[in-house]
Amino acid sequence: MKVFLKYLILFYSVIAFGQLPEGFVYVQDVIPNIKVELRYHTSNNFVGRPIEGYQSNKLILTEAAALALKQVQDELEKQNLCLYVFDGYRPQQAVNHFIEWAKALSDTINKQRFYPNVKKRYLFKEEYIATRSGHSKGSTVDLTILDGATNKLLDMGSPYDFFGKESWVDYQGLTGAQRSNRQLLQTIMLKYGFRNYHKEWWHFTLRGEPYPKTYFDFPIE
Repeated sequence: MKVFLKYLILFYSVIAFGQLPEGFVYVQDVIPNIKVELRYHTSNNFVGRPIEGYQSNKLILTEAAALALKQVQDELEKQNLCLYVFDGYRPQQAVNHFIEWAKALSDTINKQRFYPNVKKRYLFKEEYIATRSGHSKGSTVDLTILDGATNKLLDMGSPYDFFGKESWVDYQGLTGAQRSNRQLLQTIMLKYGFRNYHKEWWHFTLRGEPYPKTYFDFPIE
């Protein structure tokens, strides 16, 4: 049944969305109930404006990553919870946009919200921004969990894309509830084949990703 589902998804994606490279899918077609808010399609991000390459709010991942994420969603739904995704595949042109923004040291419109304790000139040095992103390989996703009962995001102790130690997975200044929420997210993502990034509680990459050395640049549309 699982193999049949895999090829059914691939067939549907090729027919309906031929513009995607082979091996990529629109995740909402694989996981209809997933919640998606691509922050870089909006002005609600550390740059303060929409990012190049994000032309729609459609979440794209490799087929392998999407199928693994579906297993996470299926388990969470049993607890009346739901995945809430901030970013998935990220075109290289978006990364280039970040690089150019980082060079403009006077452009700090959202500093107090996203990097209050880090000087902008050090964002590269402290590895909050890079010239290449694992997201561009198509199997990395930034996400959290939505409570179906309250329709609110679980409190993870820091906002998405907050540049600081508060966002590190093992940050010690959390409440018991925040620590429990982070542990839930970490545990279920690792269970279904994702590995985390220790400086960002929301960041996960599929183990054995299909394109480990390829950085794609097709736009999200």
